[in-house]
Amino acid sequence: MQSIVILGSTGSIGVNTLILAKRYNIEVEALVAGGNIELLNQQIKEFSPKYVAIANSEDKERVNHQNIFCGDAGILELLERTTSPTIVNALVGYVGLAPTLKAIELGRKVALANKESLVVAGEFIDMSKIVPIDSEHFGLWYLMGERPFSKLYVTASGGAFRDWDIGDIHRATFADALKHPNWSMGNKITIDSATMTNKIFELLEAKWLFNTTNIDAFIEKKSIIHALVEFTDGSTTAHFAGVDMKLPIAFALNSKIEDKILPPVDLLKMGSVEFLPIKSERYPIWGLKTHILENPHLGVVLNAANEEAIKKFEQGRCNFFGMSNIVLDAYKKFDHVKARDIAEIIEIDKEVREYVQ
Repeated sequence: MQSIVILGSTGSIGVNTLILAKRYNIEVEALVAGGNIELLNQQIKEFSPKYVAIANSEDKERVNHQNIFCGDAGILELLERTTSPTIVNALVGYVGLAPTLKAIELGRKVALANKESLVVAGEFIDMSKIVPIDSEHFGLWYLMGERPFSKLYVTASGGAFRDWDIGDIHRATFADALKHPNWSMGNKITIDSATMTNKIFELLEAKWLFNTTNIDAFIEKKSIIHALVEFTDGSTTAHFAGVDMKLPIAFALNSKIEDKILPPVDLLKMGSVEFLPIKSERYPIWGLKTHILENPHLGVVLNAANEEAIKKFEQGRCNFFGMSNIVLDAYKKFDHVKARDIAEIIEIDKEVREYVQ
């Protein structure tokens, strides 16, 4: 019987993965969660995992399980105890990097929703072990097949402030930035969507996954077209699908899917679709696009500065555009660094965070 480990089981990717695990009769060997202990206990009751890990040891008494691991080190120990061939990594942020590296070291396949793993350390990750759980990269993979391509495109929703007057964005609160026009996601990815940092991350991911820097992005407000591939023969194809992560997850768990996962897009109800440019006045981070694709090793700087900048915005220590200023300043300050190994990645990450703080 096929079995999986789910890191980030209480987030939207984790919840959808469990729905599909039940559908395809896949055993859930281990669950890893953050602070949502109530939902974790429901998942434990339904799926009977052998192991469980949580973020904080003080929550241990509240978890209905015998084999509980705690903290970042606990996740790595849990991975060593498990035998599942597939690890679903849906952890949010830099914390997801170490489990990705550990899973690969153990020879497992990583169904990866943790963007930061590739952004920070793509150079040191064996891409043959990675299957992306991301609607854009899944769309690219789905379209490409074996045909030679000349350029890849992903789409962006534009985030919470895409239709705001730029003058008003200066006064926007953290709560405002979490009101995504198209869907409900976790705090960090929603903020990253509003600044367009998320799309820079996705371009970097695509660079490592598909070995090309000829990648771009446009805003497509309906989020119906997720990716486009321009082939060397001059034709371009687009991937249309509903806003639902079950499709990429299903392919990550089962390489061959023959049943219906999503309702098809109703082309008549969809109406017109337009592509709009991403402009640096509204999304200052977008100005890094060309430089970071040419210098992808600077992803570690971008990610560390971004995570710290989001904390400052949440605490009211900077405004919305202040986040971008913080990130661009740190990027310029550390544009000379280049890690030679994972140990140096960890060191650079620490230095950038200290600088931003």
